[in-house]
Formats: sequence, C-alpha cells, structure tokens
Amino acid sequence: MVKEICRQYLDALNEGSLEKILSLFDQDAVVVSPLYGEMSAARFYKDLFADTSRSETRLLNIFHSVSGSSDMALHFYYLWTLKNGKAVEFECVDVFEISWDSNKIKRLKIIYDTAAIRADFHENQS
Repeated sequence: MVKEICRQYLDALNEGSLEKILSLFDQDAVVVSPLYGEMSAARFYKDLFADTSRSETRLLNIFHSVSGSSDMALHFYYLWTLKNGKAVEFECVDVFEISWDSNKIKRLKIIYDTAAIRADFHENQS
C-alpha cells in the first residue's frame, strides 16, 4: 500500500493533477512547505500547480516509520519548471503522516534547501 501511495503521489505531481493529488489526502490535511508555509493541502496544491508549468520527479528512496505506523518519507529528485519558464532542480524529502482510519495523507512536511531557488521562486510570483 505504501509504495502505491508513493507512485500515485509522484504521478499526480508530475501530471499537475489537482484532483488526483487531493484524492490521496484527508479532507482536512495540512502541508508544511519551506516556500509556501503551512496551509491546507487543497490550497497548497492549487497554489503550487498555478506556479508550475511542468514537474518531473525521480524517486530515489522510500523510508518507513520505525514506530509501526504507516507513516513514510519519499526522497526524490525534483525538476520544477516555474510558470515563467525557469527550471529549478533539487533533492527533496516529503514526510507523510498517514491517517490510520482512512489510509490517506493527513499531514505532509516538505524538506529541501531553498537557498538556490528562492530568488527564482519570488521572481515567478511577480
């Protein structure tokens, strides 16, 4: 099940499909992002996809919780083409808290170094 959620998540991210990606999240799920801050998953992906002209990911690792929960983390390479055409690339770790009753994502914390891309991101917002 965990690998399937990972595959579906990265596929939906690559496709830019708001419907597909939100189907993986609880209705009240929260995303914490180094660029966007903390917000609802629905708001985060709506904003992300509005700022994106193309996404390409390459999965590097899947990590599982040692606590026995179904929580997991994805380590992947992300090539993000902003709506202004600038491409930024970086390694990223997405840490997922999975709801035990719905088997959906209830919280996502995104971890990556924003130093190299922050200027391009802010320019894209203009």
